[in-house]
Amino acid sequence: MKHINAKIDESVNFIKKNISIKPKIGIILGSGLGMLACEVKDRVCIPYSDIPNFPVSTVEGHVGQLVIGDLEGKKVVAMQGRFHFYEGYTPKEVVYPVWVMNRLGVETLVVTNAAGGINLEFAAGDLVIIKDHINLTGTNPLLGPNPDEIGPRFPDMSAAYNPGLIELANKVADGQGFQVKEGVYGQLTGPTYETPAEIRYLRTIGVDQVGMSSAWEVIAANHAGISVLGISCITNMAAGVLPKKLSHDEVMETANRVRDKFIALIKGILQEVDYSEGL
Repeated sequence: MKHINAKIDESVNFIKKNISIKPKIGIILGSGLGMLACEVKDRVCIPYSDIPNFPVSTVEGHVGQLVIGDLEGKKVVAMQGRFHFYEGYTPKEVVYPVWVMNRLGVETLVVTNAAGGINLEFAAGDLVIIKDHINLTGTNPLLGPNPDEIGPRFPDMSAAYNPGLIELANKVADGQGFQVKEGVYGQLTGPTYETPAEIRYLRTIGVDQVGMSSAWEVIAANHAGISVLGISCITNMAAGVLPKKLSHDEVMETANRVRDKFIALIKGILQEVDYSEGL
């Protein structure tokens, strides 16, 4: 079986043949949030299906391509669609693009997702900065032999979400005239939405918003030494919070409604990112 580093090199070499820049910032765009990729200037779009060893997105709202170019003066690589455990991919396949981004030169990763609100102070349409997460999937993308070329066997997760980037995101939001919330994100496997009893349990253990992605990607990024900023778009209140059924249509509808605010926040953050501060 081909070693993970050989696979990464194949993917990276293919991507480099199609671009002329070295991206420093990676962006993972969640359900309904892929429209930010359209803001990238001088962009090169590479379908996942063209990249050796890459998985392929199968979920509505995930276009399924890398978008590489310039956004607010920064060289970026954006994932317009991600991969999920519930699609049948292994944890390592889910985080594989993070390792590819790392080898392309990415130093900062912005992880976004659509999430269900558990904190009763949240409302659909809120943007929430992820201050920490709880991996509730029962597994971890770093299980198995450790790829020492990527990172250490036992990576530290005490500041999985970069405090400087969290402070910066709050500052940018204030400057744009709105307040972002902060919360602890919980990742479950999906594809079912949670039951009301599960949501009561999650609230009890300190989860503010819940989804089916992101925590594994953040684990992989920290393993590789990449600084992380996480942002959830609360696209619906979780099961039992309101007397209504949940649907993916609602997720997409809410994401579209907050599109302009989401784009403005990300672009404002990129304008302010200063690598000299080690962010």
